[in-house]
Amino acid sequence: MFQKILIANRGEIALRIVRACRELGVKTLAVYSEADEQSLHVQLADEAICIGPAAATDSYLKSDRIISAAEIADVDAIHPGYGFLAENADFAEQCASCNITFIGPKPEVIRQMGDKAYARELVNKAGAPIIPGSEGALLNEKEALKIAQKIGFPVIIKAAAGGGGKGMRLAHNAVAFGKELATASLEAERNFGNGAVYIEKFIEEPRHIEFQILGDSHGKLIHLGERDCSIQRRYQKLIEEAPSPFLTADLRAKMGNAAVKIAEACGYQNAGTIEFLVDKHGHFYFIEMNTRIQVEHAITEEITGVDLIKQQILMAAGEKLGYRQKDIKFDRHAIECRINAEDPGKSFAPCPGEISLYYPPGGHGVRVDSHCYGGYSIPPHYDSMIAKLISFGKTRDIAINRMYRALSEYLIRGINTTIPFCKAVMQDPVFKAGGVSTAYIPEFIDRSPKDLFTQPNKAL
Repeated sequence: MFQKILIANRGEIALRIVRACRELGVKTLAVYSEADEQSLHVQLADEAICIGPAAATDSYLKSDRIISAAEIADVDAIHPGYGFLAENADFAEQCASCNITFIGPKPEVIRQMGDKAYARELVNKAGAPIIPGSEGALLNEKEALKIAQKIGFPVIIKAAAGGGGKGMRLAHNAVAFGKELATASLEAERNFGNGAVYIEKFIEEPRHIEFQILGDSHGKLIHLGERDCSIQRRYQKLIEEAPSPFLTADLRAKMGNAAVKIAEACGYQNAGTIEFLVDKHGHFYFIEMNTRIQVEHAITEEITGVDLIKQQILMAAGEKLGYRQKDIKFDRHAIECRINAEDPGKSFAPCPGEISLYYPPGGHGVRVDSHCYGGYSIPPHYDSMIAKLISFGKTRDIAINRMYRALSEYLIRGINTTIPFCKAVMQDPVFKAGGVSTAYIPEFIDRSPKDLFTQPNKAL
């Protein structure tokens, strides 16, 4: 087992890793930017080192500074969390060259599955369905337009080197295509340092369903079921649940088998996610593989009882995966609401600032993953998510009612958050009936009173 792990991330995921390490008896080193000096993970880690100014490009994305901190503190492993350098193959290679274990897949797998053309080819050979699209990065606008017209509009333009909704644009026709192509490329360059993009056929109103994968270094690989991540705005997930209310047992088995075959085909190790789009007829298509832990991993933990962060650490240390596929049971339903420092009444505009009052909910069947507290100042430099609220119960109805109760108890003053929006969704008949797709949020907003998402909680 590792003696000390550097956590190359911030916020709730950094704190989540600190807690997992403490339960395993492993010491932790937090690296942080100047803006995160008062963050909870910095205060709770065994050691902490500042690695630069607030901007991520000068701190959390500076691999040389992170490696230097690791060497100074004599750590033997680095956990990248999600985002930042989590899917950076060069960083994983730097770790290996310094005899530091990167807690994640091998660098070559990160690089291969990050190459969308390679991933599509591999998935096709593995026998899983893929969405019609360009073979590799687009070379120029003229050639790209020809491919788009051959595929048929609408098409979606995606960053070749990234994910998470960055560098992603929808083009409904040839007139809009050039502008959206240029915008997607600029966003990709800004967020990933690589402006390459590719295109796929846009499947209208699908469900976004992902399967959690775990694979050890001894050849064992299993899936832990699916998460339905269809409730998104601007390709950013907002509410997730597991299992999906849409999947039948037969479809779940087919998709789970496809996910495992894809992971086996690339020799995957550690935690990863195979993402699919599913149309209303139950046809599913591979869209990408995330070679890291996901934000929404908590709901899988709550329905299976498997601690995914601990499993990441144990597998990276060379231990065998202690589960077989038949050991994975789904005996609960879980829902996650991302609590973001945003104003839903103003198109989800970011709302950084100081939290004057912070009172998280509790009680049976409620979990809160957050690095925030009263008096904490949310910096404007990073993602707006400040907490994850998870509810779980024996049935979906119990989980929904428990989530509404928890949201009603969650008090955050001084900033605007997505809590009122999430409360409204929990009461929406369409959501309760399980009838959502990736087009749900715009449709829900259009048919809802304009002040519905700005009502503060009044429990205190």
